[in-house]
This record gives sequence, structure tokens and C-alpha cells, in this order.
Amino acid sequence: MNWNQRQVLVTGAGGFIGSHLSEKLVSLGAGVKSFIKYNSRNDIGLLKFTDGKILDQMEVVTGDFLDLAAIKTAMEGVDIVFHLGALISIPYSYVNPQHVASVNIMGTLNVLTAARELGIKKIIHTSTSEVYGTAKKVPIDENHPLQGQSPYSASKIGADKLAESFFCAFNLPVATIRPFNTYGPRQSARAVIPTIISQTLTKDRITLGSLHPIRDFTFVDDTVNGFIKMAETPNVEGEVVNIGTGQEISVGEIAELIINIIGRNVPIVSENARVRPGKSEVERLVCSSVKAENLLGWKAKTSLEEGLTQTIHWIEKNLFFYSPGRYQI
Repeated sequence: MNWNQRQVLVTGAGGFIGSHLSEKLVSLGAGVKSFIKYNSRNDIGLLKFTDGKILDQMEVVTGDFLDLAAIKTAMEGVDIVFHLGALISIPYSYVNPQHVASVNIMGTLNVLTAARELGIKKIIHTSTSEVYGTAKKVPIDENHPLQGQSPYSASKIGADKLAESFFCAFNLPVATIRPFNTYGPRQSARAVIPTIISQTLTKDRITLGSLHPIRDFTFVDDTVNGFIKMAETPNVEGEVVNIGTGQEISVGEIAELIINIIGRNVPIVSENARVRPGKSEVERLVCSSVKAENLLGWKAKTSLEEGLTQTIHWIEKNLFFYSPGRYQI
């Protein structure tokens, strides 16, 4: 694909993966519209960490995709839409499930509706491995049952099914990418790896929730390359594709690994306030990326140690962005 001839829209461009994806698309030569939720501070989110020369090449569009007119206006003149906009915190979904459901389901409906009305050539819809719930079989492939173990995961299942329905009912050219746990520079402390790193760098102990759940962590550069491959690969419309490493590690084990890389001997404490409800906790997520390898030619390239080292260095330089020890939902 010649990206120099493509105009793209990234929803959720002020977020963790969205900001990295927007940067990557600019580097490939695409014309990039970065859609960011408007706020009274006119804050561009994590794009504030983007190099000014790259940021100058983006068109930053503010609005709210709960406003159909706003997202439709932003989508005009676009060839490809990367839909990453969502409320992603699982703990927040326990507190405000209606907000999470409204944004993730109705916001996605607006994106799909606008894309249909404007005749967009391709839409990459972002799912999450959380829709699988606790693994019934490993590694988890795309045929694994979907389980709504939190309001967040249920909202994403709803959004995924809307994307599927628009493909089936209206022949909308939408494909769904399903990343497993992405980590890397810029990620907020509502995620476990930045929580561990920021506390290890600054505190006398690391305070976490459950230590036994198993996850499949993918470095953000690899995840972004998965989005690019989904857009570049023909005939993926209607498909769902997992993006993950296939390597599993528990929360406690990754905390120990981070402690070793940083070189500080700090204890790890499990705090009840951070523990998720028993039936809601996803105990094990391990990705099968066979479909991604066969269909997209994608495979994770960054080792966990390499990715963690890069993430640690970034957080060390940007500790002002974190409040170590505070439980952020």
C-alpha cells in the first residue's frame, strides 16, 4: 500500500495505542486526522509527548464520537478509519458501567454509521482480549467463546458484534483487530506494568491487586504494526484477528522481572482494595497469533525484556506523569 496516497482517521488518537499509531502513520506518509475528545483545556492527550515536527503533520480534530455529526464531519475525505476510541478501564466499569457501555457501544455505532454513509473504504475496529474472559482453552484463538466478565468486556463484545453486524447486513468493509495486553511508553498507571514500574522507581514497596492472573504482554510497537498490517492486507473485511505474543507470565512474575531490571529490592504486596471481584477476574489470557501470521504476515518482534527496558527508561524520564502508590481506575 502506498500510504502517501491515503487519508486516514484515528479515533482515540490521544490515547496510548492511538497516539503511537498516529505517529507511525505520519512516518509512513499518510495524511492523518487524529480525532480526540474535546475538553475545556483543549488537551490533546498523549499526543503531547509526540515530537513537534510529527505533530505538525497531523490534523488534530476535537469532538466526541457520541455526536454522530462530529464524527461524520471528521470522517469526510478519509479512505481508512482506525477506530480505537473507547473507555478502557475495567475498574472504572465497575463504578460507572452505564458510561462505559454508552461510549463503547453507541460511540462505535456512530463510527460505523458515519463510515457507511460516507462510503469509507476500510475500517479497522479495535477489540480487546478481555472479551474472551478466563481462557477455556489455550492458546486462545479467534473461535474462543466470548465472556462478559466485566462491564467493560461486555461493552466491547457489544461493539465487536455491531461491527460484525454492519459487515453482514450492510457489507461495510470493517475488520476487527483484537490486541492482547499492550504495554510501552506513555501508558497510564491504570495498567499494571506502568503501575509496577512507577512504584518500583519511587516507593519502598509495590502495591498490587491479585498476583496470580496470567497475561500475554505485547509491546506497543508490535501492536501498532498489527494495525498497519490489517489496513494493508486485502480481503480481511469481516475477519477478527488476534494480536499477541503467545507467551504467558503472571502479574507477580512480571513484577519480579521489573524489579530485577531496575535493580531495587522492594517487596510486593497484594492489597484487597485492588483485587477484582472473583467471578470478574480474568485468570488467564494467552494468545494464538496463528491467524495473524498466516493472514497478515504479522508476528511480535520485541522481547519482553527489551520492551520493559524501553518502558522503564521512558517512565524514568516522565515520572511527573504518574502518581506512584495511588490506585488509579
